[in-house]
Amino acid sequence: MINLYKALMRSGEPILGAFLKQRLKKGKENPNRIAERKGITALKRPSGRLGWIHAASVGEAQSALILIERLLNRDKDLHILLTTGTLTSSVLMEKKLPQRAFHQFYPLDHPAWVARFLNHWEPDFILWMESELWPCMLTEIRKRRIPASLVNARLSPDSLRKWRFTRSFAENILKTFQSVLCQTDLDATAFRQLGAVNVHVTDNLKYSATPLLTTPADIELVKNAVDGRPCWVYASTHKGEETLAARVHMHLKETFPNLLTILIPRHPERRADIAATLKSTQLALQLRGETRTPPAAETDIYIADTLGELGLFYRIAPIACIGRSFSDDGGGGHNPIEAAQLDCAVLHGPHVQNLQEIFDQMNDAGAAKKLTDEGALYDELLSLLSTPDLLAKRRAAALDFAKQKEDVIYAVIKHLEPIIGLPPATETTS
Repeated sequence: MINLYKALMRSGEPILGAFLKQRLKKGKENPNRIAERKGITALKRPSGRLGWIHAASVGEAQSALILIERLLNRDKDLHILLTTGTLTSSVLMEKKLPQRAFHQFYPLDHPAWVARFLNHWEPDFILWMESELWPCMLTEIRKRRIPASLVNARLSPDSLRKWRFTRSFAENILKTFQSVLCQTDLDATAFRQLGAVNVHVTDNLKYSATPLLTTPADIELVKNAVDGRPCWVYASTHKGEETLAARVHMHLKETFPNLLTILIPRHPERRADIAATLKSTQLALQLRGETRTPPAAETDIYIADTLGELGLFYRIAPIACIGRSFSDDGGGGHNPIEAAQLDCAVLHGPHVQNLQEIFDQMNDAGAAKKLTDEGALYDELLSLLSTPDLLAKRRAAALDFAKQKEDVIYAVIKHLEPIIGLPPATETTS
């Protein structure tokens, strides 16, 4: 099966080239770095030990940051190569990566491109933080006997069903990893069923991520502009959620005339479509824009169409609804931990299957609340904005939950030590 896949990929170079051209036209690739998708780079390999961490996109890359920081602290001679596959993640990571860490785009799974990538970087170890298992790359890693671990691993029921049809194929790929560190017991069971070995449950690295950063100056500027107005943030929104928020805002405005709703689209390039869609509501709309203009006193809906500013608005608004949980695309949910870490009462819709375990744990602990529909969202916001004691209780529950979970990183590092050859630890848990 693997040989068949590799043969198809060899013959598919023109197809992959056309695929990249289409992505360029759609603005989904960096034209100055498109060669990286073919394993070509302008950067030299750093001397000494090099670890390679692969993360799919923004969410996985954010989780990788805490791991990168700890690895670099443990080994002062180590450099880290982080790869991702999306333009948004590359922009964010280039701003956030520490010294001795750098970003490259992940090459498409063509045998020649994979070999070129590995020949150039020659990583000493590999940590894979993506649910997609690319056969050419993983087969080549195993062939070269590079130590590798699958970290923060998860496998949805749908993915498990698909892999079961080609269990021997999956087992061969999973042999690449000396260990598989899973988010949940269900994930561990699924990977064992597919033939993975040395499987452990270490929980989700998102729990250990450093709280999202911002600057005191930005906080002061926006806080002064909001000036005590009741407000809430709808974070990482997808299509359908902006119009839902606007309808909820119109109803809440009857009780809170100076209400501010902050929308943070997951994909800022949707700004024009969002503004056009909301124009008919006759609410006062304002884009944050490149000038980072704070909300005006008359603004109803403030669209934060910028990258990397979630941390700012989680510090401004006491209530956060998590995006892609009410969206038109079937949902899936985004990371609620970031809001909990920054003292927000956390709300979400019914469709959070991509991070189901996290949302279930938070709901069970009273650290988040699941809302079934638009009416329930309105009712919950009305209740929280009207009852300061209840809002304070819900914010405290979310923050307490986040603090109790923040030591996951230590379990992950402990399992990785024998695989990637870390120097003795000098740090202790907090």
